Amino acid sequence: QVQLMESGGGLVQAGGSLRLSCAASGNIFSVNVMGWYRQAPGKQRELVAIMTSYGTPNYADSVKGRFTISRDNAKNTVYLQMNSLKPEDTANYYCNIRVPGAQNGINYWGKGTLVTVSA
Repeated sequence: QVQLMESGGGLVQAGGSLRLSCAASGNIFSVNVMGWYRQAPGKQRELVAIMTSYGTPNYADSVKGRFTISRDNAKNTVYLQMNSLKPEDTANYYCNIRVPGAQNGINYWGKGTLVTVSA
């Protein structure tokens, strides 16, 4: 089992910044993918940014140039620096880790942290 503890959400005005953190604990493999997804009311959950344990990032087009993902493997922690926030970034942000197992890996999710961007 893997546990994920998120922090850093909140209310911010458009154009502002927030930093999300997510610490993983439990049966974490050294090779994994950690990152962030988000879900706005009435919409499906979507990828925001993920990063492999080797440091390779992948971003949604909507956040490229504004969000930066990073991770500290020694602390099993992933960060999401969000700059130039827009009202459309308002959503619950979920931390995710995918570890080896089954056919396509095993996914674990955090409980989510709410980000609200006011106009």
